[in-house]
Amino acid sequence: MRFLKSPKFSMLLPYLLLAVIVIVIFRIVMDISYVWSVLLWFWGVILPFFYGFLLAYILNIPCSALQKLYGRARWGFVARKKRGLSILSVYLLFILFILFVLNLVIPQIYDSIAFFVANFQTYYDTAMTAIASIDHYLDTDLSGMIAQQLQPGNILDLLQGEGTVLINDVLFGTLANVGTAIFRAFLAFASSIYILLGKESFKKYLQRALAAIVPARVSTAIFKYTGALNHNFRRYLFTQTIDGLIMGTMATIALTIMGSPYALVLGLMIGIFNYIPYFGSIVATLIAVLVVAVTQGFTIGLVSTVVLIVLQQIDANVIQPKLMGGSFSLSPLLIIISITIGGAMAGIFGMIAAIPIMAVLKDLIDSYVNYREKKKETISTSPDEK
Repeated sequence: MRFLKSPKFSMLLPYLLLAVIVIVIFRIVMDISYVWSVLLWFWGVILPFFYGFLLAYILNIPCSALQKLYGRARWGFVARKKRGLSILSVYLLFILFILFVLNLVIPQIYDSIAFFVANFQTYYDTAMTAIASIDHYLDTDLSGMIAQQLQPGNILDLLQGEGTVLINDVLFGTLANVGTAIFRAFLAFASSIYILLGKESFKKYLQRALAAIVPARVSTAIFKYTGALNHNFRRYLFTQTIDGLIMGTMATIALTIMGSPYALVLGLMIGIFNYIPYFGSIVATLIAVLVVAVTQGFTIGLVSTVVLIVLQQIDANVIQPKLMGGSFSLSPLLIIISITIGGAMAGIFGMIAAIPIMAVLKDLIDSYVNYREKKKETISTSPDEK
């Protein structure tokens, strides 16, 4: 014990810690596969809670709005229990939304897929006729090359015969793990409720912990930029959801007027892809135009191209600026770079989260640059002032 309190031990302690860190890093590098398997196991354990956090974060947006509304109520009970009542209301609405999707939207999607499979031969013939006309004008043999690679009979067998076997295998494989899936979904749902209920107490405890661990200036900066990031995420999710609903509805109506049997499915796809700036709308429009051209002919496909491009321009130049209100003043180059990096790191979630994160990073860099500029100006002017 005397040695532990001696000055020699205090001098040796940093070297001992460095040796331990080197040993740990060496073991991790040598047993990287084992470490990776442990990390994957740990991620599988906490994954339901991660989904619960995401659900709680998303539902907290309408929950906060309802909490303010209940706080203005004339009845004292409602005002006192505003947090609990807002959470209860939001989750009831969420359950009703899930039931609506299961009972109305999913059957429509299933019917559209079944209709596509049943009419695949007609769509294939239409597409090949269009390609043959292109060959006639361009003097190419594109239709022959495609016909060699894609045999309609084989594709129909895959969709109707072998595809059914494959679907059954996937279905039974899914049913085999249905108990685990239900348990994880229930765990995520339940944890999201507790996260929302304990949000304020956890936030206060985190503030206390940071204030005790790091200097006041650092903790203030951390809460400033995490608050800005939270504000950006909330505003981005809210505006993109509203914008996606508007865009999806307009696209569904337009495609229904043009007689597309897949108007609802394509409209949903366009609305969901709208969460991803630039790339999402382009990819969704290309897929929708391709489906319309194959199923309804080249002329209707061309009309749908013009209509969807006009809708996209209205959305980009009128609807989105009104909703965003200039919140994310990022250049197109920064948006493309952030979406590319976010997609490479975390897939779709990374692409969705890229814009709010990039906006905060840009504000942080701008603040640091302004600080350094002011500091240099102060240093350069101080001799003159003396």
